[in-house]
Amino acid sequence: MRPGAWKVALRIARRDALRAKGRSLLVLAMIALPVLGVTGIDVVYRSSTLTAAERADRELGRADLLLESHMRGGTIIQAPFAGDGEFDDPSGTPATAQQQQRSRQTDPAALAAQLLPTGSVLVPLVENQQLQATSATGILPTEAAEADLTDPIWHGRLNLVRGRAPVDAHQIAVTQNFLKDSGLKLGGTTKLQGLGDAPFTITGVAEYPDQLDLDAVVARPGVLGGGQSSDAGPGTGSASSWLVRLPAGATVDWAKVQELNQYGFAATSRSVVLHPPARSQVPYYVKQDSEPHGGRLDQTVVVMLVTVAGMALLEIVLLAGPAFAVGARRSRRQLGLLAAAGGDRAQVRAVVLGGGVVLGLAGAAIGVLLAVLLVAVTRPWTEPLAGRRFGELRVVPLDVLGIIAIGLVTGLLAAVVPAIQASRQDVVAALTGRGGVKPPSKRLTALGLLMVGGGAALALLGATRGLGSRSTAVLGGSMLAELGMVACTPMVVGLFGKLGRWLPLGPRLALRDSVRHRGRTAPAVAAVMAAVAGAVAVGIYTASADEADRQSYEPSGPSKSVSLSFASFNAKSGGPAVLADQRAAVERSIPALGPRADVRTVRYPAGCAATADRCGQVMAEPSPAQRCPLDDDPNHGPDVGDPRCEEGPLYGSSFGSVVIGDATVLHNLLNLPDSVAEQAAADGRVLVFDQKLFQDGKAFIRLQDPYPQDAQTPEDFSKTPPSHEVTADAVLRPLPNPPVGMFMTPQTAARLGLDTVDAGSVWLPSAMPTSAAEQHARAQLAAVTAQSGNFYVERGYQQQHSLIELGLTGFAVLVALGAAGIATGLASADSQQDLTTLAAVGAEPRIRRTLSGFQCGVIAAMGAVLGTVCGTVPAVALRRVQGMASSPMDHSHTVIAFPWTTIAMTLVGLPVLAVLLATVLTRSRITLLRRAG
Repeated sequence: MRPGAWKVALRIARRDALRAKGRSLLVLAMIALPVLGVTGIDVVYRSSTLTAAERADRELGRADLLLESHMRGGTIIQAPFAGDGEFDDPSGTPATAQQQQRSRQTDPAALAAQLLPTGSVLVPLVENQQLQATSATGILPTEAAEADLTDPIWHGRLNLVRGRAPVDAHQIAVTQNFLKDSGLKLGGTTKLQGLGDAPFTITGVAEYPDQLDLDAVVARPGVLGGGQSSDAGPGTGSASSWLVRLPAGATVDWAKVQELNQYGFAATSRSVVLHPPARSQVPYYVKQDSEPHGGRLDQTVVVMLVTVAGMALLEIVLLAGPAFAVGARRSRRQLGLLAAAGGDRAQVRAVVLGGGVVLGLAGAAIGVLLAVLLVAVTRPWTEPLAGRRFGELRVVPLDVLGIIAIGLVTGLLAAVVPAIQASRQDVVAALTGRGGVKPPSKRLTALGLLMVGGGAALALLGATRGLGSRSTAVLGGSMLAELGMVACTPMVVGLFGKLGRWLPLGPRLALRDSVRHRGRTAPAVAAVMAAVAGAVAVGIYTASADEADRQSYEPSGPSKSVSLSFASFNAKSGGPAVLADQRAAVERSIPALGPRADVRTVRYPAGCAATADRCGQVMAEPSPAQRCPLDDDPNHGPDVGDPRCEEGPLYGSSFGSVVIGDATVLHNLLNLPDSVAEQAAADGRVLVFDQKLFQDGKAFIRLQDPYPQDAQTPEDFSKTPPSHEVTADAVLRPLPNPPVGMFMTPQTAARLGLDTVDAGSVWLPSAMPTSAAEQHARAQLAAVTAQSGNFYVERGYQQQHSLIELGLTGFAVLVALGAAGIATGLASADSQQDLTTLAAVGAEPRIRRTLSGFQCGVIAAMGAVLGTVCGTVPAVALRRVQGMASSPMDHSHTVIAFPWTTIAMTLVGLPVLAVLLATVLTRSRITLLRRAG
């Protein structure tokens, strides 16, 4: 076509869009929704992914250098950002005589001052100290830090967001979460245990940008014993990390960082991270890349990004398709007049494609603007939910232009099929408003089924194959399966139609109408399917990741359990009398605790710590078949891929891995009211709760001798003392994530020659203790003795959210709900002629509203069912990819969880919502339109 003809086509498309404003708005919304989702996720990702400069501010504040002394000697290897990774270099260059002399003669702060440019100022970094602060109801465990918030060096790492900075030793700043949990207010006072009886006045609210959910107090330098700033070295107190302000004009380059590494310092230099060295010049990366599977995680991220982007593009096409199809059908008469006036097929196609250009471009632009606005408006709520601040709200122009271009191109692609159909329509049928009804193609249905099966197999099986082909396999398979489902949609519509015989008049008419007009129904179903598939994929992926974290969580006991473990066995701690007072304090503070279970543990050797003797370690030992070969034979060879050489079983209870008690302990600590287990324990057998600890009816306990009384240096503690093993008859009672490994009665322990000691108590109340009750209990314990033991309320696994996860979930749900409503709205608009016919023959408004409502419900129901199936494929495939990256030798235990409640709400809620909205919004009075003659 000539350019002039395209100009005419675009003008016709623009006028048609303005003439049919309602339909145009629906089309614009259908195009804008996926663009809004993609743009919103892009803005959240860009804003939450900190630049090197922003990350430097979070870690260094306004300092030039963050220096950390490992105080273990030897050379370390680190990434430019030390927080990205570091490790000792066993093959590093031996220390020179000068290095050895410096290390022996000076403390870390003085050594750092000697190594850094003259005039450098070291500000001690004293953080993560555990304290107990008085609250409105008792005592609240909190972290404590030292900082002079009037010094701009802290800005970025620790910000004063409200109030004023502390200016004397009896003033503190606190985090917002501390105020919420403690019940205190700005201007109130609190006492910090171990820092005297004088109260501290809360003068300001401080914030760690990456830890918004942290309970913390910030005191003036020196209050916690962390020392003062120094530019000479001596007198910096006990700090092992410093923020360093370099003299004017001085910098610490990568060569200087590596020199500091030779003295056992990890250094993050602002000049280095802003101008990083080549990857080949960073020994940490060189070693990482040389290890087997070293780059696997990076490639996994690429696979995930490629899959998400590809599925988003497909979703745009499927969502835009029904918009243009409905628009073309609603313009049939106009297009028929164009053909009757001499317009050829190319000109008819150009008019439909022109509508794609006009509405596609406008919809993409609107979607981008709404996405940016939505992210900016919801930022104050999303950041606290994720527990960290965005960087700068970042809208990348190239990303935005790319999204608009992709939205326009995919919109045009979606308009291609309607354009071809419009150009081939019979002129007389178009002018009279009649159209033929074609049955679904059996070949197309068969092809669709093959595509669904083949695509799913390709995505799921390809997820565990070679890394180079994963992106193609996962993305290609997922898209192939979804397109195959689209091809099957006409057949599925026909199957749904068979349900009509059992339904009342309104739903039966809706089903038959959907089957009769499959050309109208199928694209709308495909649009809802695409939106639901995206939401379901995100839901399954996030639910699986959350379930994996939940399974790895190590509880201290059953949910709601309250545990009190005694701090030590020695007589200085007060002995049984103090423990009895502590138990009484807990029972006074928390109502309805229920029966108390007193727990004993093994003490080895017998009577140790009651005198001046050190105690050894008592550990539940893996069975011989589960032990790493390297434990007995260091020359056995590499342990790569041997699951027995992974970190041994860990247990969350503060009582250790072996506990002694009665049946109440089984119930309160393990939630195990099991008569068989109780009888086995009463018969003198050990109960084992972890399969790795059990073999051939035996349990294994390792008793490790204590370190010598004169052991003082790290070298003294580097040699493992001798140990021996105790074997006992056992019964396996496997539990998921048990808090302890083994249980036995005091009689069994005595028979095995094990000395036991009272270690504390556990209660299992019927309701979760409130935070106020927990704080009150801590205050009561502190009143009994300074050594209050280890008091803990098991509140279970707490779900964590990332900004990216919140963005994906939020926009996926938004697109799904919006697309379902708009697609069904388009179908309802396209069926106005049927409503007119019903009105002409005298149908009541109730029948018309019911028909309209159930038409939308049928579309939403079919789309929800198909979308749920389609969304499962990419989610499961990506989880398998991630499982392969985290466990290269064994990916059979990849956790895949289905959010059944969310899926059920989608399958039921979307159709019900569509029915209600369409029923309510359908007008009682129908304007009689021209009906087919």
